[in-house]
Amino acid sequence: MREIVLDTETTGFEPAEGDRIVEIGAVELWNHMPTGKTYHQYINPQRPMPKSAFEVHGLGDEFLADKPLFRDVVSDFLNFVADSTMVIHNASFDMKFINAELKWVDLPPIPMSRALDTLAIARKKFPGSPASLDALCRRFGIDNSSRTLHGALLDSEILAEVYLELIGGRQPDFGLTSSVGSRTAAGNAEDWRAEPRPQKLASLLTEEEAIAHDAFVKKLGDGSLWGR
Repeated sequence: MREIVLDTETTGFEPAEGDRIVEIGAVELWNHMPTGKTYHQYINPQRPMPKSAFEVHGLGDEFLADKPLFRDVVSDFLNFVADSTMVIHNASFDMKFINAELKWVDLPPIPMSRALDTLAIARKKFPGSPASLDALCRRFGIDNSSRTLHGALLDSEILAEVYLELIGGRQPDFGLTSSVGSRTAAGNAEDWRAEPRPQKLASLLTEEEAIAHDAFVKKLGDGSLWGR
C-alpha cells in the first residue's frame, strides 16, 4: 500500500482571498515504511509575502522570486502523488489550497476522500489533548528540535513518524530498523524479538506535574498503594 505524507506552506489562510502555495513537501510510504523517496518544491506565489506568513516559514519575496510557478511543477507533483492516499495534518487546509491551485490551471480537483487527516485521528485517539504536530511529537518522544520554522518537507518527515505512532507505533512488520529488515530478508522473520530502545523516550511529565503528584500521594497517607 502506497501513501504520501504531505505538507504545504502558504502565504496565508484563504486561497479565495488570493493566498497561494509557496512550498510543497511530501514523503512516500510503502506499507507504512518510508522508502526514502520525497518530493520537494518551492513555488513563486506571484504576490507579496505577508509578514505574518513569513514569520511562520521564513520564505520571503526575494527567495521565491526565481522559483517556478505552480503550473510549471504541477505535472511532477501529480505524478509523484499519483493515486495514493495523502496523509496530511489538518487535511482540509492543505487540500483547499491544492485544489484551488489545480483549479487555477484548469485541472480537476483531488477528492477529499483521498486525504487521511492525522489531526482528526489524534483528536479521536486523545480527546481533549493538544493535537498540533509539536504536541504529538512531545507525546511520542519524536525529536523535532530542527523545526525552528515550518518547512513543508521537514514537517512531512516529522508527520510520517507521528502518523506511524498514531496508527499503532513502529511495529515489527513496518521494517523500520535494519536489524528487523535483515532478518526478514534472510527468511528468519519468525525469530524476531523485541529489543530495548537505544535511548529511553524523554519524560513528558513537567516539574509542576511531578510536584502536584507527590503532594496528592502524600494526602492519601502511608497506607495507600501509591505510597508504598
